[in-house]
Amino acid sequence: MGDGEVETFRIKDVRAYVVKGGGADYHDQSTNHWILGYIATPISIYPEYRASRASWGLNVLGSLVVEVEDSRGEVGFGVSTGGYPAAWIVENHLKRFVVGKYVGEIEKTWDQMFKATIFYGRRGLVMNAISAVDLALWDLAGKVRGLPVYDLLGGPVRDEIVFYATGPRPDIAKRKGFIGGKLPLKHGPADGIEGLRENVKIFKEWREQLGDDFLLMYDCWMSLDLPYAMRLVNELKPYGLYWIEEPFIPDDYWSYGALAQILPPTLLASGEHESTLHGFRMLLEVGKVNVIQPDITWVGGITPMIKISALAEAYGTYVIPHGSSVYGYHFIITRVNSPFAEYLVVSPDATEIIPQFSPLLLNEPVPENGRIRLSRRPGFGVELNRKIELVRIK
Repeated sequence: MGDGEVETFRIKDVRAYVVKGGGADYHDQSTNHWILGYIATPISIYPEYRASRASWGLNVLGSLVVEVEDSRGEVGFGVSTGGYPAAWIVENHLKRFVVGKYVGEIEKTWDQMFKATIFYGRRGLVMNAISAVDLALWDLAGKVRGLPVYDLLGGPVRDEIVFYATGPRPDIAKRKGFIGGKLPLKHGPADGIEGLRENVKIFKEWREQLGDDFLLMYDCWMSLDLPYAMRLVNELKPYGLYWIEEPFIPDDYWSYGALAQILPPTLLASGEHESTLHGFRMLLEVGKVNVIQPDITWVGGITPMIKISALAEAYGTYVIPHGSSVYGYHFIITRVNSPFAEYLVVSPDATEIIPQFSPLLLNEPVPENGRIRLSRRPGFGVELNRKIELVRIK
């Protein structure tokens, strides 16, 4: 199909839906799921919200699904978190920048959505909404051209993607062929020196069990202050801490920069909750991170990822997206500075390797022996599971 013919296909409709019970919002789980358990968070300083992440509402939003339909009836879709408020933004604000565009007009559409929402957006729910629209547009562009999205991004630079696993059972991850495991940090500063010692003990025991060649990381989920982070890193260095992830809130670039000075050879990773090219520039220049981790379903989609990745490459920094499932895989396989990917173990006790966005997507690739070879199905190669309830928002 020639480009001239593609330009005759224009977007005629945009539809936003909300889904509850897992999916893109993988925090939307039952309260006995490991991901909602005793894990350090910024709000852990308050005892009533320490024992469960569900207690303060990590699981309240639900998944956002956006469909874009062109004039011949082809449909692309994208997903994010954000639930009802993000879906409302899509239907009542962003839709006007999409309907009427031809299917390849993605950069212009993204720029208009972003600039029209700066006065109340730039991060959070608005970027989630923009992400879902952007991913839907890339999915549609691939389907119209009969190509996987990774071909539209320049094609693969490797035959397969290798993975580390995030979850509390790195022993199972190693058995299943993953190159490393990232542990959720259990105790933050509010748990005192006893909690810090327990964090070190947990890590030390896993290192002794798993050996020196298996990558081990700690995910701190924005829960630390600088003195605590410095002490934790120093006590973990003898046990081969590969990286420490997101120790501080996203805006505290200066604590990241201070911690970076004492880290080597441990790496500093962050960016899961960062947004905009300018935010990542701050994280690289001031924060001195070694690994940036945009979530492609949160950061604005594929379109800003192209620029963020190029910026990171200029700084000699890895780009290893946070849990973006197939959307991350299509991007990672095209980037030389994305050497491996994250798989978030979403089974309740972290013992089974299941589709990360289950039950939302059909044909979602799952690591086998810690690896994935992507299909050549058009777009992102996945479809919506129509057996689950999609609630349309107007």
